[in-house]
Amino acid sequence: MNKAVFFDRDDTLIHDVPYLADPHQVELLPGAQEALEALSGRGYLLFIVSNQSGVGRGWITPEQVAAVNAELLRRLGKNYFADILTCYDAPDGAQSGCRKPKPGMLFQAQRTHNLDLSHSFMIGDKLADIEAGRRAGCRTALLLHSHTRPEVVMAQARADFAATSLTEIVDWILTLSPSTSG
Repeated sequence: MNKAVFFDRDDTLIHDVPYLADPHQVELLPGAQEALEALSGRGYLLFIVSNQSGVGRGWITPEQVAAVNAELLRRLGKNYFADILTCYDAPDGAQSGCRKPKPGMLFQAQRTHNLDLSHSFMIGDKLADIEAGRRAGCRTALLLHSHTRPEVVMAQARADFAATSLTEIVDWILTLSPSTSG
């Protein structure tokens, strides 16, 4: 079975622009590429799991989400990801079961890629990310920002680890799982 690291997209790998539809606004967060390189180099399968409720609300299209994701990959210079999973459910609409904090996207990746979720990690900046990871049986890491919302106090209490940089989170992950066996 394979080990994985799941990443939220907005405010975890790229700066959050609400309902991002314009690929020209994609800006990598500091340390994102180095984090992906370090984890993939240690044998982890990497995934993006992202709520994109703007589609469900009718504010952006799936094609715009795909264009933003393509620009993210272009800026990285390499596709580090085994898969990019997105959930288009609006918070108050019909629910497919994929919208974080539900773990549907992580379970989908588990089935498709033969993942051992008990040896996998979820990294995000919100309580929904931490809850999705916990519900899937992953260890969780919270990326803290200076503009973090009040919900983060609860997220920090629920996360296995919290830090202000992806570098610190990757160091924590690699300390817990130094081997490359999958």
